[in-house]
Amino acid sequence: MHQILLVEDDMALSNGIALALNNEQIQLTQCHSLFAAQNHLVTHDVQLVILDINLPDGNGLKLLDEIRHRKPTPVVLLTANDTETDIVMGLEMGADDYITKPFSLAVLRARVNAQLRKGEKSTSAYHQGGFNFDFDTMQFYKNSDPIELSKTEQKLLRLLVENKGHTLERSKLIDRIWTDGAEYVDENALSVTIKRLRDKLEDSPLKRQYIKTVYGIGYTWAEK
Repeated sequence: MHQILLVEDDMALSNGIALALNNEQIQLTQCHSLFAAQNHLVTHDVQLVILDINLPDGNGLKLLDEIRHRKPTPVVLLTANDTETDIVMGLEMGADDYITKPFSLAVLRARVNAQLRKGEKSTSAYHQGGFNFDFDTMQFYKNSDPIELSKTEQKLLRLLVENKGHTLERSKLIDRIWTDGAEYVDENALSVTIKRLRDKLEDSPLKRQYIKTVYGIGYTWAEK
């Protein structure tokens, strides 16, 4: 699930963009001011920001600068200005793409999908809240302490963190983790793997602050 933040004060345009990008692989949050966007980014991870430069409470380039000082989140700028200076300034500050108003929603969708595809090539690492996971090198740390994970635990952890905040159904987890062609996998295998992963990651086996059970459905990675 791709988390996208749209920062656009024109309500009609914002709703049009949200409609154009709507699909089961995208969850889009709309903010209509610099202040609201700043607050959202403090508490949420996003894979892409679509950012209007002209906002009612400030310049979107200020937010771009703040993002670039925190993490390499892709940013697509929306601007009514088409002068060379504005374009160069945005790109030099780290914007990944720009699109000038008025624009085709189909073109915007294509640009957004291109940025998301780039991001998919670099989602092998997770760094947050004391955790450092690198799924390519198979190195996992909590507060600088190494964690040994089996291949099955690694698959489960990756699915959870890549879908942070969203509940993954037990049946879908089983289908995606045990992909060796086995006709039948006992559901208990997932429960055992969840318990082992919790034992290695949780501060307390009773607190369960990271891997939460959504009863009757599945599990979610809930670390802030």
